[in-house]
Amino acid sequence: MNIQIFGTKKSFDSKKAERFFKERGIKYQFVDMKEKGLSKGEFNSVCQAVGGYEKLIDQECKDKDLLALITYLAEEDKAEKILENQKVIKTPIVRNGKQATVGYQPDIWKNWK
Repeated sequence: MNIQIFGTKKSFDSKKAERFFKERGIKYQFVDMKEKGLSKGEFNSVCQAVGGYEKLIDQECKDKDLLALITYLAEEDKAEKILENQKVIKTPIVRNGKQATVGYQPDIWKNWK
């Protein structure tokens, strides 16, 4: 397994995801999205794996103005705006090769090889 956890140090779910893999002795790489966000390639790969960028958006994010702006943007501009403003992305994003999940998903992670 090649696990990457994209999250923030303050995110409770990101900490729970780290603990999940640590308890099972699975090596992972933690990427703090406040320091280094998703690259365009990583973003596109995660979007494909989870079924579109709409599933990445955190409806509970603090920046409601930005959330509203993204909601009303033209379809072709939405992905670019999300990539520019990654604070609207729900965390953690956990990747294992081509597979990815958004949020705390231990039931899915248990089945990864």
